[in-house]
Amino acid sequence: MKKVIFILFVLLTSGATVFAQNATHTPAPENPNAPIISLTETLFDYGTIEQNSDGNHNFIYKNTGKEPLIFSKVRSSCGCTIPVWSREPLLSQQQDTIKVKYDTRRLGRFSKTVSIFSNAKKPMVVVRIQGEVVAKATTKAKEYIKFKID
Repeated sequence: MKKVIFILFVLLTSGATVFAQNATHTPAPENPNAPIISLTETLFDYGTIEQNSDGNHNFIYKNTGKEPLIFSKVRSSCGCTIPVWSREPLLSQQQDTIKVKYDTRRLGRFSKTVSIFSNAKKPMVVVRIQGEVVAKATTKAKEYIKFKID
């Protein structure tokens, strides 16, 4: 009999807890003055680039909101892509850049993302880089191509 009463007690308290959580949850009101990230581009295509060439690109962004924009973190989808950004708050109507460097030692097609987390109205924004890294032409291959063209 004690076991039955205990089981009923556990079921009733767990059911009441579940319903209480749903009833008391209200979404936070939206801040009309929140910062807004405005990017000039969200995708950069390197096209076809040679191995060990410059893999840098700057994504330009502006804070079009009223409050300072603060990045909490900026993460790339893999270790071959390194983002660099300012840790200082960006005031309203100012602009800055996120520098992204792709490791061009790796051959082949690539498509990588960089996720930007901040205190903006849209708390996560994603930018992308893509392209293809090809092997550098050897000196003999360059001479052959030049010979064929001439």
